[in-house]
Amino acid sequence: MLVWGFTVSLLGAVLAYYKQALTGSGTLAAIIVGTLIAGWGGWIWFTVLAAFFVSSSAWSFYRREAKGAIARDFAKTGRRDFMQVMVNGGPSAVLAVLGASSTLLPGAFLFFMGMMATANADTWATELGVFSQGKTRSIRSGCIVPAGTSGGISLLGTAAGAGGALFIGLVGEGVQVFLKNPGLPIGSLLLLGLLGGVAGCLIDSWLGATVQSRYRCRVCGKLTEKLRHCQRTTIRAGGWRWMGNDLVNLLSSLGGGSIAWVTAWCFSLF
Repeated sequence: MLVWGFTVSLLGAVLAYYKQALTGSGTLAAIIVGTLIAGWGGWIWFTVLAAFFVSSSAWSFYRREAKGAIARDFAKTGRRDFMQVMVNGGPSAVLAVLGASSTLLPGAFLFFMGMMATANADTWATELGVFSQGKTRSIRSGCIVPAGTSGGISLLGTAAGAGGALFIGLVGEGVQVFLKNPGLPIGSLLLLGLLGGVAGCLIDSWLGATVQSRYRCRVCGKLTEKLRHCQRTTIRAGGWRWMGNDLVNLLSSLGGGSIAWVTAWCFSLF
């Protein structure tokens, strides 16, 4: 299975690199993560991972020019680098290895589903929420904030996030049915993906509004996630200096995975 996982991951990562969805370092990380997940998790794990990567990359490049200045204020956009791939896929690879033995971590796949649903929900919400014509409000204070602000939520972004979570649930459910896996009740992966993904996405927004590091541009005065803006070093405007976007994504994914796992445990799904 490892050889199969490595071959498929290599081909997929190289293709993604040439499609400008991955940087060079991101390509290496994708090969490592994909090999471990496919090798130890099998088809269903790898298919869910691939569904996340393909759909999130597609939305990242959707109407890229129209996103304009808003997207430029994000810490990272477009091509995924080593850290981004590892944040979204590293813990999942560990889960796949642990899940290969049900005694090490029972229900590992359900935790994985929650994590992937969170990562997908967050990406869909971010990439589509910037097009919202309605009001964007801080999840913390309820005050109106500019579209694209960390911790800001809108009706469109929230709906997109729910759609991203539901998509992962549908993929997991579909592969389970296709492989005729009788281990889980029909519909359980769909609901766990939706619940874990939406919850994790809200955790991401809360962390973004409270503790994620924020900076203000010395030139234009905008709040941004970047250390440099308008070709000048920015000034820290809030949050914890070490709490960057990658760490927020990691914590929210773990939160979404935990919620899916605990819910499954409460209903005796493993």
